[in-house]
Amino acid sequence: MNDNVIKFQRPSPKKEPPKLGPKGRKIVIWVAAIVAVVAVWAYYQFISPPTL
Repeated sequence: MNDNVIKFQRPSPKKEPPKLGPKGRKIVIWVAAIVAVVAVWAYYQFISPPTL
C-alpha cells in the first residue's frame, strides 16, 4: 500500500580512485620516458627514410 511513498536517504559516498604517491608518480614518469625513447628508436629504425 505504501508504493508511492518517497524515502529520503543520504547519497552513498562516492569512492575516490586511488591516488599515486610520489614513488608511483616517479615510476610512471620513468616508464613514459622509456616508452618515448623506444618509440623514437623504432621510428628511426623502421619507418624513417634511409637518408637523412
